[in-house]
Amino acid sequence: MVDFGYTLFTEQADPRQLVRDSVAAERAGFDFAVSSDHYFPWLDELGHSAYCWAVLGAVAHATERMRLMTYVTCPTIRYHPAVVAQKAATLQLLSEGRFTLGLGAGENLNEHVVGLDWPPVNVRHEMLAEACEIISALFDGGYVNYVGEHYRVDSAKLWDLPEERVPLAMAVSGPQSCTVFGPLGDHLVATEPKAELVRMWDEARPGRATSRKIGQQPLAYGPDREEAVRRAHRLFRWFGGGWKVNSEIPSTAGFAAASQFVRPEDVAATIPCGPDVARHVDAVRPFVEAGFTDVALVQAGADRQDEFFRFAEGELLPALRAEFG
Repeated sequence: MVDFGYTLFTEQADPRQLVRDSVAAERAGFDFAVSSDHYFPWLDELGHSAYCWAVLGAVAHATERMRLMTYVTCPTIRYHPAVVAQKAATLQLLSEGRFTLGLGAGENLNEHVVGLDWPPVNVRHEMLAEACEIISALFDGGYVNYVGEHYRVDSAKLWDLPEERVPLAMAVSGPQSCTVFGPLGDHLVATEPKAELVRMWDEARPGRATSRKIGQQPLAYGPDREEAVRRAHRLFRWFGGGWKVNSEIPSTAGFAAASQFVRPEDVAATIPCGPDVARHVDAVRPFVEAGFTDVALVQAGADRQDEFFRFAEGELLPALRAEFG
């Protein structure tokens, strides 16, 4: 059985709307909600980038049932891993056990703001592995001292630890990240529906408990398909670069330049647009066939969320569950 989530896309809505949208998503029947954790939007047209941890704290109190997750937090440059552990433990308490800490190696767009160099991907993986060790040690309780290649921790302790340990969901994209982070994390995160990622992740975790595989699919629902295509192109055309490219671009101007030749029809070929339920169901299918257990949907357009929730409750979620339940 596949669970379906809603994405609190902090780049396209202000924090007050994000909290309202979380309540509407729970009411519509979504199983979980994920939140991006960025300092910048991808494009100027998106226009927002609230601090997701404050938003999720409010969401934890405004909702009752939905599981919550960061999708994903980079615990290496903009945040120190010891601070990420404190935030995650606090949110697990506030949500009464509904939180999963999604972690990834980050993007230059968001991490450059603290004025440090952007390291190559191999170094970023080393940093993330050390961060996971620190976070896990703090979740174990007691005082933690740590001396690594990239981080030091001096007598850190989490004074408010939840009874239910915060699970770690690790963003992966290939053999190296699966091999390194499979043993360190509890669940897999990926934005591409690749069965080989699921296989490599499971192979890196012999004898470990079964893990969730959590994907994400953008869409642009609306009664007028052509309008929905234009909206998806205006807001989501940056998706086309792929994460290996997207992680290196340092500015919204860079994303605008990189996507300037992406056409509306290019976006519509990968992002389902319009009112046709079957198109949206078919877009999710590759994730299910690849072995993903959870798929979070991202609706384009802050001003189109209310109509999306009506569509999700009345048509989309019932169709998805009938097809993949």
